Amino acid sequence: MNKKLLWLPLLLLALPLSGYAQELQAAQASTSNTMLYIWIGICCALVLFMQLGFLLLEGGMVRSKNTINVILKNFTDVGLGSVGYFLVGYGLMYGVNETGWFGTSDFFPKISGTPDALNILFQILFAATAATIVSGAVAERFSFIPYVCGAFFITLFVYPIFGSWVWGGTDDSPGWLAAMGFYDMAGGTVVHSIGAWCALGALILIGPRFGRYSRKGAVHDIPGHNLPYVAVGAFILWFGWFGFNGGSTDSEFSNLGAILLNTHLGGVGGVCGAILWLVVTKQGFYITRIANGALGGLVSVTAGADVIDPAFAILAGLIGGIIVVTTTDLLGKFKIDDVVGAIPVHGFCGAWGTMVVGFFYAGDMFNIERVMVQFIGVVVAFVWGVSMSYCIFFVMSKITKLRVSTKFEQRGLDISEHKEIGYSDFMTVHVRADS
Repeated sequence: MNKKLLWLPLLLLALPLSGYAQELQAAQASTSNTMLYIWIGICCALVLFMQLGFLLLEGGMVRSKNTINVILKNFTDVGLGSVGYFLVGYGLMYGVNETGWFGTSDFFPKISGTPDALNILFQILFAATAATIVSGAVAERFSFIPYVCGAFFITLFVYPIFGSWVWGGTDDSPGWLAAMGFYDMAGGTVVHSIGAWCALGALILIGPRFGRYSRKGAVHDIPGHNLPYVAVGAFILWFGWFGFNGGSTDSEFSNLGAILLNTHLGGVGGVCGAILWLVVTKQGFYITRIANGALGGLVSVTAGADVIDPAFAILAGLIGGIIVVTTTDLLGKFKIDDVVGAIPVHGFCGAWGTMVVGFFYAGDMFNIERVMVQFIGVVVAFVWGVSMSYCIFFVMSKITKLRVSTKFEQRGLDISEHKEIGYSDFMTVHVRADS
């Protein structure tokens, strides 16, 4: 008997098995895609949930007479900002970008499937986050309509154009900062710093609240009305950050664990850093400083959560917590009245976190070339965000008043801007908005 014929049954058996293996691989790929879609959908919900954190934190840090105003600004900038980004901003950021400066296609984007829809939704929510950062910083004196118009233009072109320099284009034709090697995983600079620098441009233009600084330079504290709101808002933001950073994982989920671990350790480090510096400087353990310290720590690992080791995530967050406390005091010396500490948390910590990529990149720490590229990106973001925001609000100031009158600022923006009061049961006298 021919021995070669002995292999015939095995070959006949292998044919259906090979087909089964192909079907199994296809099923595994389909399952992997489904899990990715589910995860990105969850991350979208978490990023939107962060808006509640902003709402509570900002609402608690203002005086009770301005609660409705700052809450409605959060609601409205999410609405108008999402529209502006969807219609124009997404195209500027992710459209065909042959020059490396901005996209020229995909305006009014059409959806071609679930991956496309989820990506656009995720990017819309990122854009809304950048706009929301401005609202708390300029609270208690910025008129409602000019603010929401400014937020619309920030998401329409200020945020997306910078984003196109970092995340836009293709591998063959990337944005000009990306082509240099600039790296920002989840928006430490693209989202957080741009939002904060836009807030700084607005603050330079409108000035501090009435009574915040004396003519002799003394700083008068204006405490918020509900500090438990602040704590709850900070925890909600911390929770949502797992979606904010976690949504930037790769399609195989290979770096998801590291991203989520480093995100949490950054927040932990921020709390420790804020407390440490409050002890060193013999200040009180202010809940606003410690809560913002946690947020500063989270921002500090946002740019590089996937490329740094956990020990350095703690260190980055700890330094971020210190930065929050020190720069909050520094702004007061320059009479820049940031009500909620948005610039220390999102601006300075965003810049620091971007530099962390250069300093603590796993396996290639303190690479001078990478450090310089990251520094260039930080400087460009500062110049772009501050200058464009200042120009937008300066032009608007020639059309309408950006700031409410001193009388309405003293009475509160809730009644003057919205004709209602957040805590009416606790007021013995109801003041008419036009009186």
